[in-house]
Amino acid sequence: MKKAGRSSFVETVLTVFYAVLIAIVIRTVLFEPFNIPSGSMRPTLEVGDYLFVSKYSYGYSRFSLPLGLDLFEGRVMEQPVTRGDVVVFRKPGDTSTDYIKRIVGLPGDRIRMVDGVLIINDVAVPRERIEDYIETLPNGGMRRIEQYRETLPGGVTYITFNEITGGTADNTGVYEVPPGHYFAMGDNRDNSMDSRIKPELGGVGFVPAQNLVGRARIIFFSTDGSAGLFEPWNWFGAIRYGRLLQVIR
Repeated sequence: MKKAGRSSFVETVLTVFYAVLIAIVIRTVLFEPFNIPSGSMRPTLEVGDYLFVSKYSYGYSRFSLPLGLDLFEGRVMEQPVTRGDVVVFRKPGDTSTDYIKRIVGLPGDRIRMVDGVLIINDVAVPRERIEDYIETLPNGGMRRIEQYRETLPGGVTYITFNEITGGTADNTGVYEVPPGHYFAMGDNRDNSMDSRIKPELGGVGFVPAQNLVGRARIIFFSTDGSAGLFEPWNWFGAIRYGRLLQVIR
């Protein structure tokens, strides 16, 4: 009986060990879950969205590893970023912080904003005004937000918010993206600390390729935040069912 008991215990320990090992491999090599804490990528991503990021999309760097273990420099099995990808990266100058933005500028590009219009290599990115977004405020009021459908060179299309006409980052100088770096922007153009803002001012600046964690792929869960942890009777009503399993573009 003791022998059988020990055998059962060992099998349980091995099962748990293998399960943890598989989870670590999946999280390190394939996918990692993230949640959206801010509105900088609205309307593409909303606060309360939970998504999977594919870590294999661009190869692997130290930031692909648990706790950012500094085992090697640069990237291995590196793959190029496609303009328009929504990516998770470690903030330059503060690599303990994850950011999520859209890549609009590739190495060698010249990026500029003029009156809220994105200019890439001296060509304005086409954008079409579409129906306003109607937002319900916490006090029950409503407000309209201008929306535009942008189409980047290469064909990636998405919707951006314009909350403020003449915002501080609606007009900029020319940014020349250096080799091995990318230019990232939030889809919520007036509420995004991104590559338009220097790191010393709280922004991102250019994003080094080494800082990329992966590409945002799919929303697997979303909640509007109306249900507290200890309010199970409200949980189902807080789920945004229309956003579940939504592919991120």
